[in-house]
Order: sequence, then structure tokens, then C-alpha cells
Amino acid sequence: MPIRERLEQLRKLMRTLSVDACVVPTSDPHLSEYLPDRWQAREWLSGFTGSAGTLVVCQGQAALWTDSRYWEQAEAELQGSGIDLMRAGQADVPAPHVWVSRTLSRGQCVAVDGNVLSVQAWRQWRDACHDAELRLALDFDLPGEVWSGRPGLPQGTVTELLPPWACRSRQQNLQALREAMQEQGAQWHLISALDDIAWLLNLRGNDIPYNPVFLAHALVGPEQVMLFVDAGKLPGAVRASLEADGVRLEPYESVQAALAGLPEGTRLLVDPARVTVGLLNQAVDASRVEAVNPVHLFKSRKNADEAANIRRTMEEDGAALCEFFAWFEAALGQERITELTIDERITAARARRPGFVSPSFGTIAAWRANGAMPHYHATESAHAVIEGDGLLLIDSGGQYLGGTTDITRVVPVGEVSDAEKRDYTAVLKGMIALSRAVFPAGLPAHALDALARGPIWQLGADYGHGTGHGVGYFMNVHEGPQSISWRNTANPHAVMLEGMVTSNEPGLYRPGRWGIRIENLVLAVAHDTTEFGDFLRFETLTLCPIDTRCIDHGMLGPEEIAWLDAYHAEVRRRLAPLLDGEALAWLMRRTEPLQAS
Repeated sequence: MPIRERLEQLRKLMRTLSVDACVVPTSDPHLSEYLPDRWQAREWLSGFTGSAGTLVVCQGQAALWTDSRYWEQAEAELQGSGIDLMRAGQADVPAPHVWVSRTLSRGQCVAVDGNVLSVQAWRQWRDACHDAELRLALDFDLPGEVWSGRPGLPQGTVTELLPPWACRSRQQNLQALREAMQEQGAQWHLISALDDIAWLLNLRGNDIPYNPVFLAHALVGPEQVMLFVDAGKLPGAVRASLEADGVRLEPYESVQAALAGLPEGTRLLVDPARVTVGLLNQAVDASRVEAVNPVHLFKSRKNADEAANIRRTMEEDGAALCEFFAWFEAALGQERITELTIDERITAARARRPGFVSPSFGTIAAWRANGAMPHYHATESAHAVIEGDGLLLIDSGGQYLGGTTDITRVVPVGEVSDAEKRDYTAVLKGMIALSRAVFPAGLPAHALDALARGPIWQLGADYGHGTGHGVGYFMNVHEGPQSISWRNTANPHAVMLEGMVTSNEPGLYRPGRWGIRIENLVLAVAHDTTEFGDFLRFETLTLCPIDTRCIDHGMLGPEEIAWLDAYHAEVRRRLAPLLDGEALAWLMRRTEPLQAS
């Protein structure tokens, strides 16, 4: 069905229900970043396939908001749809709730499904609609009403994470959570975020591609946990293990009744950023205690055993990448290589390593101008052949039983221009600057952003995405609370603490020409304690050579060269025992020190 026809069906239903604006966020009842197919309504209605965006449909117009990672992609995918692209983040582009409040007239109705809208977002819409004297309706799932062939709920399998990969027991996790609840004066805690639930209960699933999670809600009380999940997904041994730890299984859809049945005055802990307003409104008699999910904070700080497992995982991941790059360089000019080939080969190389489960996100293999789209994805119908001269950007990662990886490398094919070398070296300088940082424990993460952007700003350039995001432990590749981005200054919990794993990924993108991003994962570790307090530094976790053929050597200072040579020496030391043949030879070539050249 053409996009315009889908929109017209929605508008027809809106007219029937006297709705003047329908808001379709990229969201599900768990406020996930990556959604099960059932809740891909925004993509179905608009044709835009990016992972972030908000669609607003009115009778006479429609608009889609997305950030700079997706502007080029959205512009192409929205052509002919009748949907205007709103470049979120630009100074002259109002937020969706502001735009709607300016577009509609007094007394008109705005509809959004409260079951996929966070309490935090609902408050923005509530206030905007109140000020503009608009009616806000939360009990309509309008896209779901017109979506023919809408997918059902995912039916994956839930498994238990066991030692040595599970480095904390379920009882330890629950005890820590209950202590935090007690500090907040809460008797029960509602958790809807899938990664929080999986971490808390040492469970993993496969309901959502790339993320080892499963659909569930949880109510945690002083002595018991109610886990709302399709019990058919859990093998008998897993069910027995949960029951032994005081976890009672309830049907997935019965969470609303459980909330409605909480006694009057029950103090219920909720995180307004990670619970939907539609679900929370069921707890009519409970007294709300609002705070960040304690689990969200606990899982961001990896303990010593988890860090050790991650280090071993990085060695396996690095060995897989060496095998891939050795093949790639040997195959160039000898066989047809496309962006899709790269995805297939890099996934196959990881799959041969012990502990591998799946990719941690869809591989981004972007040739030349495609690299200028930070979240570009090749498809069967639209992909490039790697031939001629240019830069190839590869952003990929793996889910392993012992950790989650995320790495970006840029490699030259043929001749590289001076301008490409200048941009590449500026990005490398920014990555090294952040890698070498020493900073106070508890520093707001956004304060580190300028270290990575400084060399890029000196070129009069910038990039629209953040410099660093948290990474889970065999969990979601994107997690909080930390975010190294000057745009994220409002979250008081987004501070750097020991044990946090964070990406370090500055970039520089020139539309129509090339894109450059160099990414390692880093672990915040203790550095020193002085009369001024505790200080942290970053241990680089990722192990894979950084291509030196793209470097403008005159732009690097002695300390930067020393850091790069030391990094390559460590990569060689730890990966060489895992390799042989062409992969080992490639590793040795690509880790030659710059000081000797």
C-alpha cells in the first residue's frame, strides 16, 4: 500500500473520531530504542526506516522529525510521501509538541497512544496542549487501527545467564535494588525497560534483533517479584530457577490489572523516563515515588569480573576483525566486493569466535559518500560496489556471552586525497585526546565532549551525534545514563563513574563526499586519589589496528604518536596469540609503529 494511501486511511479514521493531529513516536510499551516489528508504526506509515523519529499527521499536512544522523536518509525516503522533513536540532525547527500547539486551533484534539509514551514526554505534550487550549487524548492507537497485517508479539526464547558470564547473582541484584527502594521509601517498583529487567534477573532473550532482551514488565516488592511475561518462552529449568528466587510468573498482559490492584497508599517507585503514562495510569490508588530506575544505574557500572570477561571478549572480537581485514585487503581488485559483502564477511568472522551470539546492531558498511550518513545501511536494492579510490567506513559490533562490542574503522581504498587525510587525522586526534583524558570521578559526562571535538572544531567542522554512549554487558549496545555529548546537559545522573563502559567515537561527515568515524570502547578506571579527590582515566578496551595510511603525519604531535604506537603494541601483544597465517601477517603490518617511519 503506498504511503499516501496509508496516511489517507489514518486521516479518515481521525475524521471519524474528531482527531485533528495524530502523533506517532518511535516507541513501544517498554520505550525501547530498537522496536519489535509490532510497534514499527512510524516506519509503516511514513516509509522512513531510521531508528529515531516522530511523525505527526494532520488533515492538511504531515511532518517527520529526526536528528542529523538521518537527515539525508529521511530526505530520500520521504520523497513523494507528502511528509515534510523536520530537521530536529536546528535552531529554527520547533519540537513536535511546540509545532502542534502552533499549528492547531483552540479546542482541537491531539491523539497519541499513551501506552507508548513516556511519562516524561507526556508532560511536555500535556503542558503544550494546555497552554494552547488543545485536547490531548491518550487512549487511541490510531495507527494500529488502520495497519493491515500488523505483526503479532515476538515469540523468542528466554535463557538464563549463568557463571562465569553472570558475575552477580540474581539475589545480589534484587537485594541491591530493594535497598535502593527502601532509601526512596518505596514498597514496590515498576520496571518496564527490557534491559533493566534482563539485567536484574540474569536473563537474556531474542525478542528484538541485536538486543538480548525479551518482552516483560516487572513489579518488585519487599519479598517477591512479579514478572509479567509469556511463560511459554521460558524453559522449565529457567522457570524453576526464578521461582526459587521468589520470582512469580504472570501473563504479559496482566500487568495492568496488577497495578490497578495495588492497595491504596502503596508507595510505587517509577522512572518517568522509562515507564509509559498509559501503564502508570492503571495504578490509580498508588502513591508515586519518582526517581531514576536504580537498576539503570547499577548495570552501568561493570564489576571487576565483568570487566575481565569484557577484556577477553575484546580479544576474540579483535581477532575476528583481523581475519576480516586480512581477507578484505587480499580480495580487493580480485573479486566483487559490495557493502553487503562486508556485512556478511564480518559477521561470519565473528561467528567463528567462541561465545559469539549475534551482531550487536546492523553493520554499517558505507563507501565514499554513503559514509557521510552516520547511520547508513546498505540494502539489497541500494548498495555500493567497493571500487576505485575512496574511504570505506565500517561500524560493527557483536553480542558475546562475555560482553558487547562496538567498533568503527575507516580504511582507504586506492588513493587518498590530502583533504581526506586532513579530516581523518583530525578525527583521530579527537579520539586520542579523549582516550588520554584524566578527570574527576562523578564528572558530568558531557564535560568531556570538547576534548574529542576540539581538533575537529579547529577545521571549522563538527558532527551531529554524540561522542560517547554507554554500552551494556551482553546487553544493549546503547545504554545510559552517561552520554558524552554537549547537547545532553540536563540529566544529573549522566556522570562518569568507575566501571562504566563508554564509546569514544568522534566523526566528521562531508555530504556527497565522505564520512569518517573512529570508535573504540573505553572503561573508566581509577587513576589517582589526591587532596582534590578521586580521579579516573580511560582504559581502551577495543583491540583492532587503526589504519595509519590515512594519517597526515604533520598533524600529529609526539604524545599522540606515542599513544598510537603504544595502543598498536598492546593490540599486537594480545591478538597475535589468537591468529596465524594471513590474519597474523596483516596484524603485524598494521601495527608497525609510526615512530619508526
